[in-house]
Amino acid sequence: MRVEIWSDIACPWCYVGKARFEKGLEAFAHRADVEVVHRSFELDPNRAKGDVEQVVDMLAKKYGRTPEQARAMEETVAANAHAEGLGYRTEGRDNGSTFDIHRVLHLAKARGLQSELLDLAYRANFAEETSVFDDEVLVGLAVRAGLDEAETRAVLADPAAYADDVRADEREAAELGANGVPFFVFDRRYGVSGGQPAEVFTQALEQAWQSRGPLTPLAASESADGATCDADGNCA
Repeated sequence: MRVEIWSDIACPWCYVGKARFEKGLEAFAHRADVEVVHRSFELDPNRAKGDVEQVVDMLAKKYGRTPEQARAMEETVAANAHAEGLGYRTEGRDNGSTFDIHRVLHLAKARGLQSELLDLAYRANFAEETSVFDDEVLVGLAVRAGLDEAETRAVLADPAAYADDVRADEREAAELGANGVPFFVFDRRYGVSGGQPAEVFTQALEQAWQSRGPLTPLAASESADGATCDADGNCA
């Protein structure tokens, strides 16, 4: 069985949702027979490379909140992250274009190292005092994940490298009706939206496993809703 997960490295609920999904998968009896594929989704596809700002400032402007209110929003997500055993910094984090990160994640996928790089990138973005929107940081993370440094630099230097793969993932998300992330698709049969509790993911896995057979279109009625970040970058 295949589970496809659309997410963005800038999405806090994707970070939390990945941890919850993995706990749900661990409780699934047939977990050894599940293939997990991570797919690209940009929350802010129009943001230019190099346009980087602090997350709290971004939230205050986007939602028309005071800096204090924006920090409170971050504290809410942090509490959820900490409950899953994840680190989360509410101050000093950057927000920027994730297109290059997705391109390097596709390189990692081609080399069988996608999950390793995704974990490192999430941790760097949400828990560590570093910026994943810096090319040198991204190269360092890629090397730590097992990628070749020269190959990673070549991808970053060529804006076309893996760009079609990122765009294809995003088109497919739109075709499936995903307007926010994280978005989980189980055998192209059931959709689960948002950072749901682990038991919801276990239930979805069991339901998809029991109904294996000819693929049918993913229906809106088969999608559960949870905390997401939408296509406009709004997280709730």
